[in-house]
Amino acid sequence: MSGENKVPEPDVIQEVNDVADATPDNAGVEQDELTAVTAERDQLVSEKAELQDRLLRGQAEFQNFRKRAEKERMEFAEYASTEAVRALLPVLDDFERALKSESTDREFVKGMELIYQRLYDSLKKLGLEPVASKGQTFDPHLHHAVEMVETDEASDHTILEEYQRGYNFKNRLLREAMVKVAVAPAGKADIN
Repeated sequence: MSGENKVPEPDVIQEVNDVADATPDNAGVEQDELTAVTAERDQLVSEKAELQDRLLRGQAEFQNFRKRAEKERMEFAEYASTEAVRALLPVLDDFERALKSESTDREFVKGMELIYQRLYDSLKKLGLEPVASKGQTFDPHLHHAVEMVETDEASDHTILEEYQRGYNFKNRLLREAMVKVAVAPAGKADIN
């Protein structure tokens, strides 16, 4: 037998044809599976990116909330004593009026001055500061005009007298000063 020109058997040819016929179908199935896996991968990548974005946004919102809460807590702590100081202002006013009245008992006056000074110093340490009034120009944000007097002796809108002292507490107005304000006489106001 010579092996030079051997013809393949018909069964082998059929198997090769079957594989050849099956390859395009398998390639199509494999391509469909590859497309489905790729689409699933792209969807998972997209979901991952969305979840990462939501996580970052949630962390940022939490940080903002924490900063805002800390700021509010600090402001509350800083200004918590405002109402207590406001309640003590009438006592301070009463001391000032009592010290302006005349008394023959020097020891009593000295004791009142010491108590007043201790109270005032304690409130000042907390942040209480008087609003400058007498001789200043009237400012409606700081002063409450109780009386307006026409006069040539002072310039227009100058505070002549302070009836009740105004106070700032930690750089915020706590109480307006009640004042008497100079107003230019009607004849002079018309000329200017």
